[in-house]
Parts: sequence; C-alpha cells; structure tokens
Amino acid sequence: MIERNKNDKPLVAIFGRTNVGKSTLFNCLTEKKQALVSNISGTTRDSNLGLVEWNNKSFNIVDTAGILNYRLLEKENKDEGIDEKTQEQARRYLDKADLIIFLVDAKAGMLPEDKELAKTINRIDKYKKKTILVSNKVDSLRTAPEAAEFNKLGLGEPFLISAVSGLATGDLLDLLVEKLKFKKIIKKNKGLKNYSVADEIKVSLVGKPNAGKSSLLNSILGYERVIVSPIPHTTREAQDTEVIYKDNSIRLIDTAGISRQGKKGKGLQKFGIENSLGILKKSDIALLVLDLSNPITHQDLKIIDEIISKRASLIIIANKWDKIEDRDTKEWTNYLRDKLPFVSFAPIQFLSAKTGEKVSKIMDLILQIAEERKIFLSESQTEKFLKRVVKIHKPAKGKGTKAPHIYEFKQIKNDPPLFNVRIGPNDDLHFSYVRFMENRLRERHSFLGTPINIKIAKATKSHTTFNIKK
Repeated sequence: MIERNKNDKPLVAIFGRTNVGKSTLFNCLTEKKQALVSNISGTTRDSNLGLVEWNNKSFNIVDTAGILNYRLLEKENKDEGIDEKTQEQARRYLDKADLIIFLVDAKAGMLPEDKELAKTINRIDKYKKKTILVSNKVDSLRTAPEAAEFNKLGLGEPFLISAVSGLATGDLLDLLVEKLKFKKIIKKNKGLKNYSVADEIKVSLVGKPNAGKSSLLNSILGYERVIVSPIPHTTREAQDTEVIYKDNSIRLIDTAGISRQGKKGKGLQKFGIENSLGILKKSDIALLVLDLSNPITHQDLKIIDEIISKRASLIIIANKWDKIEDRDTKEWTNYLRDKLPFVSFAPIQFLSAKTGEKVSKIMDLILQIAEERKIFLSESQTEKFLKRVVKIHKPAKGKGTKAPHIYEFKQIKNDPPLFNVRIGPNDDLHFSYVRFMENRLRERHSFLGTPINIKIAKATKSHTTFNIKK
C-alpha cells in the first residue's frame, strides 16, 4: 500500500544496556528533543527513528531500547510481553543497521551487562564488523582515563563523547560519515521528487490508551513499526515514520495515549501525554482512534477539544470494527454523530487495525483533507458567497435591536482556513448566523475534516476582533 522511497539512506543504530544515555545521544545527533529522556531504567520502549545531516550527507539513526537480556541478540524472540517485544524490535534494527554505536557509560564504569553484551557482539560476526564502541558521559578530556577500562571489551579503543554537552559529537559524526556507504544518485532518477519539511503532511494518531493507535500505524505501514500491547500506556514517546504515498510525503506520528489519570499523574506517562499534545499542535491532520467496543466517554470529547483548539483537521477512526456484531454503518454513524455533534465535518472511517479491514482507505482520505485545507477563495468568490447567504437568510442580530449589516466577508488565511466578517461599529452578529455561514461554506467548498475559523471585526479604526467558539 505504501510507496517507499527508492533512495533509502544508511541506518545507524544506537545500542547498549539501559541508562547509558542512548536517547540523549539520539536527541543530540538529530538536533531534536524527540526521544523521551529519563533516569528511569527502561524509559525507551519503541525504537525512535530520526534523520541526521552532517557535511552534506544524511543518514537515518535509531535509538533502540536498552538491552536487558543479551541472549535475545542471538535468536528470534516470539514472547508477547512488552519487554520481550522491545528487545526483539531492537534486535531487528541491529540486523538492518549499516553501523552500530555500542554506547557505554564512563561515569558508571564497566558493568557486568556491558561485558555480556560485548561478548555476544564478539561472537556474532555480522554485528562485530559494524560496531563502534562509544563511551558516553565523558565531561572533559581530563576524565578520559576513566574510559580506558572499556578497552577490555575487545571492540577497540572507545570513542569518547558527552551527549549532554556535545563534547566530541562532531568528531563522532565525522567518523560515522566516513564509515557509511552512501548510494550515489543515478542521473536517470534525477526527476525523482525532492520532499522538504514544508511539503510534508503531518498526521498524528491520537486517542485514549489502548484504542489501537499503534496497531493502526503498523497496519498502515504493513510491518511492526511500534510495539502493541493490551497494557495501557505502552507507547511513551511519539513515534514518527515518513512514507511516500501517491507522490506525497506523509509523516505518521503515533502518540502516547491521552488519559485524565495520566495527565494529572507524574513520571513517564505524564511526560508522554504532554509530548502528545505538543505533537498535536504541529500536526496538519489528527486521526482520532476510537475503540468501538467501548462507549464514547468525556475523555474522548476532551481529546477532540484539544484537536480543534490546535486547528488540526480531523478523521474519526472507528476502530475494532471486527468486534462489533451488528455492523450497520448507518446506525453507528448516527450514534457517533449524536455523541460528537461539534465535529460533523469530520469523516468517519470504520475499520479494524488488527485485521487490516478498510485500513487502505485512510491514506486517500488524508490526501483529500490535506488538499482541502489549502483551499483559498478569491475576493470575487467570497463576495458572491456573501450575496448568496444574505439572500437566503438575512443576518441575525445578537445584542441590541438593530439588525446587523455585513460589509465584507473574505478569506485571510488557509491551511487551515480563516475568514473575516466585517460588520457595522454598533452591530452585533448572532453566533448562530456564523454557524449558518460555516455550514453554507462547507456545502459549497467542502473543507472536509477541517475546522473553519471565522472572526468578526467592527468596521472602525479601533475595531475589536474575537474568535467565534465552535
């Protein structure tokens, strides 16, 4: 289903026991605060993927979960626990990687886990020949002797860095670029479209814990990108994956489940939820994943409120359709519209992330909504529209006795759309009429899945403006 970029970049995997600073190094090299950093062992569950650009070269880098059991590197693991799944995912990335950064902690010194992991790496030739030993938390070169003991691991002299301060990380990048093999761009492919960050359609998967967000991402991609578990809050960090679909670059971001308890709590769950809300603010489109096997709750409504307040477009994903006995889409659509009346503009897609049923329709919906977010109506179009709606229904007054007069209606922004209504200095337009104008806009120009913002301005130099709350 997903068209993949033929010019795949080299992959570097950051590997090691827990709490050696892998996520800090990942954030340092990618120059983003993507990976959740904590002194709690086992913070990273899903592997984080990012892009590193250095000396006119670029490569992918993956921050893997801390290895808890070195024996898992030597054979495929099929256990269903979260820890086992994280370890298996880490092992798969080590297999794919062109280079492996084996990260150790100079401050903590060489621990038994480091020795066992090094023994395993030395036994497996496919790992050993592409492994670079890196000693982290070297605050200054004067403390370098502390890292000398890692020479005993049999993986060469450790490369000394500090991921926190950035000490020697530039030199590490020089080494990585020197060792990586970059594919040359063949001239016959020079017509291949280059995708910039501005061109990307950013799509976040949001919802309560256990709604099926990670399963949906895996189903869309066709492989297990993120770990799926029935335990709530399995996903702690936003996991983003770039895909090419019908010549469009789409960044899919699986966020941590948003719950009232998690938001009020402390620790990793709270950090994950705060990160999810931050990601939502930067998203073009949100896929709200609902578990149809459970009732719609106040928490679902709060998540929708977050989506609309951040001006993201919305697709309602009615997940776990396979669990529903009476699969009458008309009745279920009416049920969801009744429970979620303020997002009637959002399309509803019934599907099963687990079985893959109807998942293929999501990508086309994403492209359609992304296109309609960018609609910009000319002044002549908005003038004709205003004349039409006023003829159908005269403007309704809010406060006062005088009927309001609309002097101007125009679009001032798109992606998402923002309109301005200019009325008389003493006029007051009833909120229901603004809703009427929005509905007529949708009838004529659709704006599928996208919130429309309409501002009202008084026709004076010192006019005041305010947002109409939906």
